[in-house]
Amino acid sequence: MNSDGTDDTSVLELRDVRKSFGDVTVLDGVTLRAAADSVTCLLGPNGSGKTTLLSIVAGLLDADGGSVERRDDTGRVVGYLPQRPAFRSRFTVQETIEFYGRLVPAEVDVDGILARVGLDGVADRRVEHLSGGMTRLLGLAQATVGSPSLLVLDEPASGLDPQLRRHIASVIADLATDGTAVIVATHDLVATDRIADEVRILDSGSFVASGSPDALRAETGTDSLDDVLDTVIERDETIGVRSGIGGGDG
Repeated sequence: MNSDGTDDTSVLELRDVRKSFGDVTVLDGVTLRAAADSVTCLLGPNGSGKTTLLSIVAGLLDADGGSVERRDDTGRVVGYLPQRPAFRSRFTVQETIEFYGRLVPAEVDVDGILARVGLDGVADRRVEHLSGGMTRLLGLAQATVGSPSLLVLDEPASGLDPQLRRHIASVIADLATDGTAVIVATHDLVATDRIADEVRILDSGSFVASGSPDALRAETGTDSLDDVLDTVIERDETIGVRSGIGGGDG
C-alpha cells in the first residue's frame, strides 16, 4: 500500500465523490477503483451522471466532496476522449497527432499511434475530410499521446456502424495494456460484454451494481446485460432520463 492509500496496481481511486449543480445532486457518494491493465465500463440511463463522473475523473471538473487520486508517475496523467471530439481544420491526421505530441515531454511515435487505432492508411488526409468514425478514432489516438496511465472515454462508439463499433472495442481492449487503465462510458452492451473487466451501473448519481459481466448476470439470474439493467434500474418509460438531471449528461 502506498502513502496515498492506493496500491501498486491502482491507477485511479475515487472515494465518496459528490457533485451537485444548484439543487440537483448529480453524483452522490461515488467510490471507484481502476487498476492497471483493466477496462471499466460505466453503464446507466441518460442523465445518470456518467459524463459528470468522467469529467471529474479526467480533472476537467472539480468534485464538491470526496477525494480523487490518480497515478502521476507518467508525463501525462490522463488521456480524455469527449463524446464529440473536434480538431483544427486543414491539419492532416498526422499533423494533428504531431501537434499534440509537442505538448508532452516524451518523444511521441506518431506512426505507431496511428497504426494502433487503424488510421495509418489515412495519415495524410485532412481532418475535415474524415468520416465520423475516423474522427472518433483520431480522438482516441490523441488521448493516447504521451502514454497516460489512465484513459477516460465518453461514448467512443455512439452512433457508429457495427463494424466500427467492433473495431473501437478491439482498440480499447488493446489499449488496456502496459499499465493503462481505461474507463469508458457506453451504451454498447455487446462491446461491454467483450472488453469489460468490471461493469459499474450508475443510476441517479450512485452505483447500484458492479462486477464482471458474467458475475452481474449470475447475481441477477439473467441472460444478458440488457436484462441486468432492467433488473437493477427502475426505468422511467415516459421520459427515458432521470428527472432533475439534464439528459445531455450520459
